[in-house]
Amino acid sequence: MKTTTKLTWVAVLYFVEGFPFGILNDALPLFFRFHGVRLADIGLLSLVGLPWTLKFLWAPAVDLWGRRRTWVVGCQLLITLGLLTLPALDPSRVGGVAWATLLALAVCSATQDIAIDAYTIELLDEAEMGPANGIRVTAYRVALICAGGLFVALAGLIGWPAAFGAAAIVVATSCLLSCRMPHAAPQPVGGAAPGASALERAVWTPLEQFFGHPGFFAVMLFVLTFKLGDMSLGPMVRPFWVDRHFTPLEIGAVPGTLGVIATIFGALLGGSLTARWGIFRALWVLGIAQAASNLVYAAAAALPPSTPLMYASSIVESFCGGLGTAPFLAFLMSICDKAHAATQYALLSALFGLTRVVAGTFSGWATEGFGYAAYFTLTFFLAWPALLLLPRVQRWTVTRGGGDRRD
Repeated sequence: MKTTTKLTWVAVLYFVEGFPFGILNDALPLFFRFHGVRLADIGLLSLVGLPWTLKFLWAPAVDLWGRRRTWVVGCQLLITLGLLTLPALDPSRVGGVAWATLLALAVCSATQDIAIDAYTIELLDEAEMGPANGIRVTAYRVALICAGGLFVALAGLIGWPAAFGAAAIVVATSCLLSCRMPHAAPQPVGGAAPGASALERAVWTPLEQFFGHPGFFAVMLFVLTFKLGDMSLGPMVRPFWVDRHFTPLEIGAVPGTLGVIATIFGALLGGSLTARWGIFRALWVLGIAQAASNLVYAAAAALPPSTPLMYASSIVESFCGGLGTAPFLAFLMSICDKAHAATQYALLSALFGLTRVVAGTFSGWATEGFGYAAYFTLTFFLAWPALLLLPRVQRWTVTRGGGDRRD
């Protein structure tokens, strides 16, 4: 198969991987807030993100049963049906039927992600990995712009039910395309099923390398809290725009589109600065910038309504969030042992994902209790425990013999 053909499939698949996540994570909170749902209930919608955090639990099933294409097409078909049911939900409350529908959508989307990631690994040769990584990140971000930006703007023009129908058409089209996915050669799994000793080497040994080293508890706390301020702010940003009386078209254009673009540029600059300064200096400097950007939204909430200030808040916060993400991901990769990178990185990613879910779950209650200005200010201080842990984390990486040792 030609490399261009492979890369085209990577672009298509990672677009449709990001699109449902953007609908559930970015668009649905707006949908419910525009219909008067309480902030506490909107914060609870963060629990819908749990399947992405826990998907490693059923990833082996995707490996053991069925072809990648079967999983991808089946999940996309179910996602299409799920999107078509959303207009039938009562938009004024998040009831049991809504929770069941959203969780089913999330499980199907997370399962699709497992199959797509595995298919991509099997499809690509080593020399194609570099270009493919750039394409898949770009395609995923474009999907987030379409779901959190264009979709929301479209809802403002044609109404939410019609917009959900349009989203279903997008996924249904990708489903038809996925039916033509070329079968990739499966990776060898070593013949017979692994015994207990093989399972121990594959699962427990990598974890023992982490937990058995003195000081790893501080590293776990750091991973859980470095993005805590950012993740606590995020779920309440778009409801704040709604309560400032911005239209879906404006929200889709600014935080939904320009904000994502600013995040991309921030991540690119953050990656460049991390390479120049080293991981720990970048974590310090860019982590402070990431935390401080939350205060811009706090100012927007405390001051009289101002359209320019709201626009600036979105761009600054999104850009600085991207800045902080780059050294954080570099840190996660740097502390993984190369021989056990998959298991260790999966653990760290799950911890990071858990932060998003827990912080978002409580964000609505806190905002109702404190108000937007006070809560956004609180998120600034939530970022500081991780920064205070940095010296101890850096000592852990040095004594362990890994990581970046530069200041």
